[in-house]
Amino acid sequence: MPGKKEAEGAGADAAPSSASNTPKPKKGGEKKGKGGIPEAKAAAPAPENPNFRHIVRFANTDLDGKRPMLMALTDVKGVGRRVAETVAHLSGLDPTKRLGDYSEPETENLEELLLGFYGKVPNWLVNHRLDRATGENHHYVAAELDTVIRDDVNLMRMIRCYRGIRHERGQKVRGQRTRSNGRTGMAAGVMKKSLQEAAKAAKSTDKKEK
Repeated sequence: MPGKKEAEGAGADAAPSSASNTPKPKKGGEKKGKGGIPEAKAAAPAPENPNFRHIVRFANTDLDGKRPMLMALTDVKGVGRRVAETVAHLSGLDPTKRLGDYSEPETENLEELLLGFYGKVPNWLVNHRLDRATGENHHYVAAELDTVIRDDVNLMRMIRCYRGIRHERGQKVRGQRTRSNGRTGMAAGVMKKSLQEAAKAAKSTDKKEK
């Protein structure tokens, strides 16, 4: 009968629509254990080294312990990549390991090696060769390097050598050009304009007097 077929068709169409309207469970929700109680979240993993130091005191300088040892040492004044590589090679430590993972005795030995490595490397690697008082080679770092540079500049000023005079005047010391760079004081163009204006003012006053 047509009435029954139509009713059956209507029931078949209504079934999927009702199923599609039902909300689907969300994925990634809280996991529930026995009795419907949500399970506790996993704790964050503990650090590999419990004695890790985020700030390492090295040669009177605070270094970042999260950086590799090779790059962290370059934050010390007077220590570059080449010096840091040499010290790491002499110490036998891994330069790619984080500085904070090393213990205090290891960093102290590394600091002693840095302060006295000038006797174990070529002369061209140190930053202060042939000291004027002793004639020895040294490698100064941190605040000691600032003191030595200041003393050397003061000595050159006292003996009135060419470099000392240039330091005293605040000019270039190593033969650089000064026509376009390193110009101290008032620029030549400004002086020329001021002189021209002064000359014009003087002429105008002379004409008025006449």
